[in-house]
Amino acid sequence: MPGTDLYALPIDGVVFVKACGGSTHPDGEACAQLAKIGPNAWALRDSKRPHAEPLRFTTEELDAAGIDPARFGLSA
Repeated sequence: MPGTDLYALPIDGVVFVKACGGSTHPDGEACAQLAKIGPNAWALRDSKRPHAEPLRFTTEELDAAGIDPARFGLSA
């Protein structure tokens, strides 16, 4: 998605899917939420802070970070 500003893509109404890593924190289990926001575009947020602005990545960036959308039940 060269030249696309990922933060310009709308995320209102997208569905975030949660995956938990099994580690716990005093506030609860550590979980991440991922949503597909466009072709080759993703939004990732902390399940404990769902109202915070999510980080946005391309599929290639997720792959480089070792984050597999399939872990969330999503397909690239």
